Amino acid sequence: MNKKETLVVKLGTSVLTAGSKKLNKAGMLEIVRQCAKEHAKGQRIIIVTSGAIAAGREYLNYPELPKNISSKQLLAAVGQSQLIQTWEKLFSIYSINIGQMLLTRADLEDRERFLNARDTLLALLDNGIIPIINENDAVATAEIKVGDNDNLSALVAILADADKLLLLTDIEGLYTANPHANPNAKLISDVYEIDDELRKIAGDSVSGLGTGGMATKVQAAAVASRAGISVTVASGVLADVIEKVFKNKAVGTCFHAQKTPLERRKQWIFGAPLAGELVLDSGAVKALLEKGSSLLPKGIIKVNGTFSRGEVLKVSDSEGKDLGHGVTRYSSDALDLIKGKHSREIYNILGYEYGSVAIHRDDLILN
Repeated sequence: MNKKETLVVKLGTSVLTAGSKKLNKAGMLEIVRQCAKEHAKGQRIIIVTSGAIAAGREYLNYPELPKNISSKQLLAAVGQSQLIQTWEKLFSIYSINIGQMLLTRADLEDRERFLNARDTLLALLDNGIIPIINENDAVATAEIKVGDNDNLSALVAILADADKLLLLTDIEGLYTANPHANPNAKLISDVYEIDDELRKIAGDSVSGLGTGGMATKVQAAAVASRAGISVTVASGVLADVIEKVFKNKAVGTCFHAQKTPLERRKQWIFGAPLAGELVLDSGAVKALLEKGSSLLPKGIIKVNGTFSRGEVLKVSDSEGKDLGHGVTRYSSDALDLIKGKHSREIYNILGYEYGSVAIHRDDLILN
């Protein structure tokens, strides 16, 4: 028998509704049946579910509402309870208890809240309870949203120290081109490295009716595989897909886990949603890539976004290439004032200082 493992299963709106306007309860029951079968073997399963807004529309009999954020939040507020009740009823058929967790970016971005969420998640798993997780769309604004459940599921996989992540969608996996438009498109079965070419393919591909397409699945795979978690993108209607993933059978597209995963603190840094961007000059890029240096304010030529000290930023070169992610020692306002300046000038400019570096090497992960 396979060793006990933890699997995160992410279900998009297109899978949960089977392309209709309402939840496809028969399809959901089939997923529950598969989960129950593995749960009985002692395997640990977490579900990241979309579908709250679709459930809200169905419950309210498809009302005509303004196309704005508050209407979506209204539907999510109504639909979230309907969605969790549906999952509860279906899992109760197999006498399995579930626990709901609603998360926002703020819960995963702050180190202490990240650890608290992790403790809750592991407590549920340790007690044989299947966590059902969704983004808290009823209260989340653009500033605190993860944005899509593909990336949320990757962060949840890191939270739970999961072995595998399964992204279920309405196509078989990642193709060399859009399979709906190109009959010569071929399925990519195995991915060992996510490069710019693969991201371009994913950007041209499509999947799902929700907020995530194939590009967000590749983003999620990059985060999870970097943390030592294998990621599979597969069809939500494939027979016994969950058992096949547990048994390491070839299905869909497998993004293989990196052999030297990041240590836990750096998993959090890499997984945390990005709050902004620092654009560097060529000298700073060379110092980071070739010398393993910390990032000094002098090497920063542009500060993008509004962020606080302690948030995670993208670090880019002048042509926009993503070099890595790191935790900033200074806010965006402070960095705007000290960018391009020598470290010895920080105190005179700001009237305070948190050290001579903008991002310390220990808080930086390069791609």
